[in-house]
Amino acid sequence: MSKESYRTGAHTVTDFKYHFVWKTKYSYGMLKGRIALRLRDIIRQICNDNSLDIVRGNIRSNHIHILLRAPSHLLPAKIIKYLKGKSSYRLQREFHELQKTYWDVMRGYFGVIAGAVTEEQIKKYIENQSGEPGSFKVWDEPEETEKNMADLQSDLSD
Repeated sequence: MSKESYRTGAHTVTDFKYHFVWKTKYSYGMLKGRIALRLRDIIRQICNDNSLDIVRGNIRSNHIHILLRAPSHLLPAKIIKYLKGKSSYRLQREFHELQKTYWDVMRGYFGVIAGAVTEEQIKKYIENQSGEPGSFKVWDEPEETEKNMADLQSDLSD
């Protein structure tokens, strides 16, 4: 991954990517033609207004997939709230035929964090950090919990 793809702030360097999927209410296949094109424009505008970069996206007749790069100050729940809520509200105002069927916004969605490394790679990186005297693991493994407590007690008594 190149350095240009990272977002930089005053004291941060991040690369947060989120994959979201959400469906239309009742899974009705209404995202077609003019409605789908308008939805695409609305999503692009929402992303632009909130400093979100669209990596990939796909509008199907009854659901939306989108992979976004986001700034560190935006929580995933807030991002999906913007995308779902604002797009639904705007579509219903512009396409009155949707108001009869979609008078409420569906609450559910799927979200996952996408990254350049896997969870296993991160675990190995953390596990392979050089051990300094007095350091201990943050996660608990059943066979090590008692040993860590004994080591901590001996360090405190020294």
